Parts: sequence; C-alpha cells; structure tokens
Amino acid sequence: ILMVDEKGKNMKCLTFFLMLPETVKNRSKKNSKKGNSSSNSSGKLPPVCYEIITLKTKKKKKMAADIFPRKKPANTNTTAVQQYHQQNLNNNNTIPAPNWQGLYPTIRERNAVMFNNDLMADVHFVVGPPGGTQRLPGHKYVLAVGSSVFHAMFYGELAEDKDEIRIPDVEPAAFLAMLKYIYCDEIDLAADTVLATLYAAKKYIVPHLARACVNFLETSLSAKNACVLLSQSCLFEEPDLTQRCWEVIDAQAELALKSEGFCDIDFQTLESILRRETLNAKEIVVFEAALNWAEVECQRQELTATIENKRKVLGKALYLIRIPTMALDDFANGAAQSGILTLNETNDIFLWYTAAKKPELQFVSKPRKGLVPQRCHRFQSCAYRSNQWRYRGRCDSIQFAVDKRVFIAGFGLYGSSCGSAEYSAKIELKRQGVILCQNLSKYFSDGSSNTFPVWFEYPVQIEPDTFYTASVILDGNELSYFGQEGMTEVQCGKVTVQFQCSSDSTNGTGVQGGQIPELIFYA
Repeated sequence: ILMVDEKGKNMKCLTFFLMLPETVKNRSKKNSKKGNSSSNSSGKLPPVCYEIITLKTKKKKKMAADIFPRKKPANTNTTAVQQYHQQNLNNNNTIPAPNWQGLYPTIRERNAVMFNNDLMADVHFVVGPPGGTQRLPGHKYVLAVGSSVFHAMFYGELAEDKDEIRIPDVEPAAFLAMLKYIYCDEIDLAADTVLATLYAAKKYIVPHLARACVNFLETSLSAKNACVLLSQSCLFEEPDLTQRCWEVIDAQAELALKSEGFCDIDFQTLESILRRETLNAKEIVVFEAALNWAEVECQRQELTATIENKRKVLGKALYLIRIPTMALDDFANGAAQSGILTLNETNDIFLWYTAAKKPELQFVSKPRKGLVPQRCHRFQSCAYRSNQWRYRGRCDSIQFAVDKRVFIAGFGLYGSSCGSAEYSAKIELKRQGVILCQNLSKYFSDGSSNTFPVWFEYPVQIEPDTFYTASVILDGNELSYFGQEGMTEVQCGKVTVQFQCSSDSTNGTGVQGGQIPELIFYA
C-alpha cells in the first residue's frame, strides 16, 4: 500500500499479508502446544486484517469549505458547471459528464446539484392545480433531512411507497422555492410568490423558511397590501405580522381602505377592520370602502352588483359602519344618496343629527377613538429678535432618524412674534433625496410662542435607523419665533429621535436653533 500525505508526496510503502482462516486455525494449534515460553507467544492470534488509519499531521483538521474556498472553476470545467446550473432551472435530463462531483469542492455545492434534477431522483411531485401542474423530481433522503413532514411521508410508520405524489394546493414556483432552500440552503423570495411560499413552508414545517417569508413581508408591508397581509397573517397564525399590519392600517387607514387589496379580503377580516376602534379615518371613507368591497364580493359570488345584492353580501357588517358619526355633509351627500340604506334608516339618522330626542339606531353611534398623535419637541426654549426669524422663500430643514417604525403625520411650526398672522407653508419629507410626501397649506398663528400643526394629506411610514429630511418653506410678512438650545437626541415615549443638520437648509435652521420645532407622528 502506497501511503501519501495531504500534498500528495510519498510517505512510505507498507506491505502486509492477509492470512486465510485455515492458516490462522493451524497456527493457533501450534501456539497452544508451545505454552507460555515468552510474552510474545501468549496465544494471541495475528490480526486477520489491518486497520487503515490516516497519517496525522500537526495541522488542524479543516473542513472542505475551508480547504476549497468558493471560487470559479477552472476554464476546463466552467462549461460543465454552467450546464448543471441551467439543468437545475429547466429540469432537463441529466447532462452526461464524467466525475461531475469533482467540479464542486463542498458537500453543500454537490448537494445543490441535485436540486430540481432527475439524477438519482426516487420520487416525483406533480405540483399545482389542474391545468397548471409541473412535475418536479425529488430525493427522499434530502427531503426527509429538511422537513419532518417529508420524513414521515417517506420513512414514517404510515409511509407510502409512491413514485409520484400530487400536490394540488401549492403553486409550482412556491414549491421550487422551498426545495431550493432544502437542497441549496438558499432563500430566494419574490413579492408575487412569498405568500404561496409561506404556505408551503407552513404545510411542510420548514420553520426557518417560514420566518424568512414573514420577515420579507414585514419589510415590504405598506398601506397598499396591509389589509391582504392581515387576512393572510391570521390564516397562517403569525401574531407578529398581524400586529404590524394593524399598526399600518390604523395609522394609514384611509390609504389602506382605498387600496385595491382591501377588496380582496375575506368577510371576517372585513368585520374586524370595521370594528376597529383605533382606525384613523373619516367614517365616509370607511363607508365607501365597504361599498367597494361589496361590489367585488358580488362578482366573486357571481351575483349582479345591485344595491340589494351589495347589502346582502355586507350583511350585519353594514351596521359596524358608524354612519351617525359622519359629518352631516358627508352623510347627506354620500351615504344618504347611496341607496344602500332603507328609507326608515335614512330618516332616523337625519333625526339623530337634528332632533333633541334621538331615535334608536342599529348603527354604532359612538365615534372611533382613532390614534393620538405624539409630538417630539427638539428645543428647550424659544425666542424672537427684531431681525429674525424672517422668511423670503428660503428653506428651513433638519434631518432626523428614529429607532422604531413610526408614521409622520406633520410638523409643528412656530408662528408670528408680532401679533396674529397667517403663513403659507410648503412642507416636505424626503429620504436620500427622494420626495416621499409634500403638502401646501396655510396656518394661522395667534402671536404666542406656541407651535402650530401643519399636516400631510396622509401619514408617511418611517423606517428605523435611517435619516430622513424634514423641510418647510414659509411665506409670511411677519417675523416669527425660533427655537434655541436644540437637542441632538430626544426620547419621546418609547421612540428615540436623533437630529442632525441638513444641507438643504438655507434659512439658518439647524440642530441648535431655528424652525421645525416639532415632529408629529403616530407610533
């Protein structure tokens, strides 16, 4: 036997003989006759075979991944590697290549070759609904290692020996994403398939992939998809995602209710939203959103979208809309003329607005609490002088960052220091130079040093640990108060806000002093 070291150099040549059983038997008889003449002839039989051991070196043992760092294969093998990668995507027949295992230095890479590969496949899955199926290969051992459900399916007490398994309730793209994680240890998620992938991960109990799907959904959560994700998070029993959805829906209620995704929710989710006490929206917006949902629900149930059918699909959920709390103009020009209410209901609600003795209503008549805005004040004092703070179309700006996700609703601004006055304010919120929201409005100041709120049309979601730029351009003839003794960090409830100067500021506002004394937000 020629023994070599790790570098391929010869160490020694070892020759040994294998003794046949008959020879061993004869020799044992001779040893028994000799007795104990010496310690070396104690009746021990010579070994039938020798144990092959690895030569030890002073170097620490390394794994294959340490010895062979990930790098591009040599030019001679590049084509073969690319062919195998293409094979994994297209699920083609195995490409005949000698010693393909030698192309991949680690077990992880060699295992990944088997992903979506017919080579050595001992089971196939027909995935997807009828008319949209895809046949995918699998390897029972690999699947059983990655999922307890697959382990029970292939090796459990009730395992069935089937060569083909039909899975009609999982989308092929989602099933492939799960297989890629099991085979390759890679998470590849997309916005249009992440919910289906989460369903597959839950069904086959692949918890780390499910957690990655939830994290993906949380980071991509917005008012446009919050209602749909709320419905799905309840279905998948993900309380953290459910809570995040409610935070977005509460703070950006009008945007969420006007989104297309709102019409795709199920009836139970509709009821839970209409019951929501902290919904930060006008009731006329809630009413119009419910009617839009009813119209789409009629289509789902293959009903004509008549007034009667809309009311039928809404059922008792209609009475969760707090119509008596609407502004009278909203009710008279909106709900009263929609046709969804009966004549008696319309008359009773009008009496509710005007009569001293109010009639009993089936509708909830108590206004929603909504959300209470928080104010982060960054100055310790304010002052005024004869020559400042003056506005001539220049920009006052400050940068800020928070440690928790919040929703900026507007800014608090200083007013006139020379008696009552009116200002025109253009407020703006930017992230890395991109405008997220802006609004042009007017506010009246009474001459005091108080701050006066100026609101965006809708609250803006602010992600943690990222600096945003708050700007305002004021137009007014009067001098105003200005802040001083500014703080770089302010604790506001459970939210910590950091401030730094902005290069957009051309009117003197900075961390130590100036305008924009307050950030108004929901948390």
